[in-house]
Amino acid sequence: MSGVLVIAEHRQGELREATLEALGAALELAPQTGRQVVTAVLADDPQALAGPLMGRTHGLRLMAHPDLTAFNPEMYLPVLEDAIAAAEPGLILMPHSSQGMDLAPALAGRLGLPLVTDCIGLTYQDGALTAQRQVYGGKVSETLVLKPASMYVCTLQGGAFEAPETSAVDTAGEEITLTELSPAHARRFVEYVAGALEDVDIAAADILVSVGRGIGGPENVPLAEELADALGATVSCSRPVADVGWLPKSRQVGTSGKTVRPKVYLALGISGAFQHQAGMKNSGTIIAVNKDPRAPIFAVAHYGLVADLFEVLPKLKDKLAG
Repeated sequence: MSGVLVIAEHRQGELREATLEALGAALELAPQTGRQVVTAVLADDPQALAGPLMGRTHGLRLMAHPDLTAFNPEMYLPVLEDAIAAAEPGLILMPHSSQGMDLAPALAGRLGLPLVTDCIGLTYQDGALTAQRQVYGGKVSETLVLKPASMYVCTLQGGAFEAPETSAVDTAGEEITLTELSPAHARRFVEYVAGALEDVDIAAADILVSVGRGIGGPENVPLAEELADALGATVSCSRPVADVGWLPKSRQVGTSGKTVRPKVYLALGISGAFQHQAGMKNSGTIIAVNKDPRAPIFAVAHYGLVADLFEVLPKLKDKLAG
């Protein structure tokens, strides 16, 4: 086994948080691989993206070329093949994003490497990689033991790993200016088209006040919003609330919504089906309020209160006001 190579992901000149999460996974695995973590940054100006990576990776391989401004696998693949040949990693990691789902299979196919996608856990056992994944919409967790190989390619589920501290390791950088790329030119980047602007990004919130069907109806959602305002929090919800339109889809937590990892997750009237748990179970502190003592949410909550949320909310607001 050798080290870990993380392929950084960026969009419109900004490094994506999923890259830092991949570094968290890589640093956990580094002692098992016997070598260090190297991060490859392909961009027109990779140095501008290096800041958040300092102290989170042992090595930086910054590869610069104007044609690397935006992701295009036709450009990335030949560059990465050279980087992999130079680093000789035992493991290649990248986020399970649209970019990762495009790049990882192509890279594994070109190099003849084993591939496992959407991982929530990785470890080595007797020299072979073991991966944990969620299947059937998060209803089942599976553990895969891969055949021994000199190198593996993996994509990582967003929110499954924690970004390391900025002082985790000492970082040494190497910048390479590429003079010539040799893609097949079967694909080319035209423009970046942004999706509809969401009212708020719940994945970026430190505190979430999340409501489920127990909130009763849209007329009661302002109660949760008032509590969120008092806490400096953001309101989110479970799928049934988004499905009936009490809150927009952008506020939904779960496998068909967003994966979140706030410092505090307050679940109000949420039963906590496995689909919802998959999107929030890695939160720092989970507090659940539900009148059903058998609600599945209590299985992942750090603190639970079996009570009517309409009795709890006024008392919480009074306590915060006082």
